[in-house]
Amino acid sequence: MNLKQRCAVVTGGSSGIGKACALALGRAGASVALTYHSSEDEARQVVSAIEQVGGKAIACPADVGREEDVEALFAAAEQAFGPVSLLVNSAGVNMANTPIARMELAQFDEVLRSDLYGPFLTCRRFVRGLDGGKGRIVNVSSIHERAPRPGAVDYDSAKGGLAQLTATLALELAPQGIAVNGVAPGMILTPMNQSALDDADERKRKEAAIPWRRAGTAEEVADLVVFLLSDTADYITGTTVTIDGGLSLVIAQGA
Repeated sequence: MNLKQRCAVVTGGSSGIGKACALALGRAGASVALTYHSSEDEARQVVSAIEQVGGKAIACPADVGREEDVEALFAAAEQAFGPVSLLVNSAGVNMANTPIARMELAQFDEVLRSDLYGPFLTCRRFVRGLDGGKGRIVNVSSIHERAPRPGAVDYDSAKGGLAQLTATLALELAPQGIAVNGVAPGMILTPMNQSALDDADERKRKEAAIPWRRAGTAEEVADLVVFLLSDTADYITGTTVTIDGGLSLVIAQGA
């Protein structure tokens, strides 16, 4: 999966799945422009790690829900590395764990802007930048795009919308040679599951619900993302690949 001479944008590339994707793309030879929202030090560490294996990378501050930030991100990537032909949308925020009756509009809007508006804006700018050329997009979704949870009307709505964004763009952009796919992780050991990382009992309890009997790693998700971005996956578009150890299959069991 040689991605040399390719430029990739990875949103949320300073932490979690986005960080793992940025590192994996760097190892595969791509030049990487990654975004961070608050932690510049973490982003610089990812850039340094990519450079240490002979790759090229830059870190760009960006709120992907802001049109001007997305424009600045792609402009910086194009100036540094040329046309962007690979895009990974990994930036996002988690559920508020708040019932709808108590959820403020600002909370709902924050999650939708990050987890759905962000991919819309980056995908739009990506296609405009290609100007008729070919490319590949992977949107990092969640099994909760179709497996709802109480208290997650913000997150689940955003991920459900992202699934349809992915499918619609795949159909629209296929004639241009732009593939659009999603990945839907289950429980992955990243800062979004920090409580399970910190509490062994909580982690054991949650992992017991997973048929594979363990949580996944960000690196496993990143390997899947790199595959979907590679020429090996040329004929794959319009699908979302679930990576959850069978968790989403546990429906209507035991009763």
